[in-house]
Amino acid sequence: MKTLKTLSAAIALTAIGMGAALAAPVTYTVDSSHTFPRFSYSHLGYSTQLSSFTNTSGTVVFDAAAKTGAVDIVIDMTTVNTGSTDFNSHIQGEGFLDTAKFPKATFKSTKVVFDGDKPASVEGQLTIKGVTKAVTLTVTSFQAVPHPMMKVPALGANAFTTIKRTEFGAGKYAPYVGDEVRIDIAIEALAK
Repeated sequence: MKTLKTLSAAIALTAIGMGAALAAPVTYTVDSSHTFPRFSYSHLGYSTQLSSFTNTSGTVVFDAAAKTGAVDIVIDMTTVNTGSTDFNSHIQGEGFLDTAKFPKATFKSTKVVFDGDKPASVEGQLTIKGVTKAVTLTVTSFQAVPHPMMKVPALGANAFTTIKRTEFGAGKYAPYVGDEVRIDIAIEALAK
């Protein structure tokens, strides 16, 4: 009977230990080859212009069991891609991104809100041109499963928010060139 109690206690402790290990948060490194922030705005009311950034880094911390997470993203603003080499240079000027003084933009989460087992929104601080504002990213898709080719834990998501560029000191030609800018991000990250 004593042996049975000892064995039961050992199994229970092992299960608790395994549960704690499974519930531990996992840190993922952003895969810059599959992570692209994009932004869109009205150009003189004629069309919606779409542009992106080609170099993004950072980390995502995700704990599925505890339903917690954190996001820390750095966007290299000098890698803006408007589709035109001349306009890439133009939009990096002082009235817009001013990448000579502010080459990076950042997003640091303050709260991840879950709907069931998946993040529904991420609240945080967005910094552009040295100006920091609270924003909420609405998550439209999320998946955390092992990467089928790399065989490591991976996650991916799509999310968006809308800002006013004048609030970040990037308001050249507003309101003719739209003040409201939608930011979409497609992100993939691999466990460290």
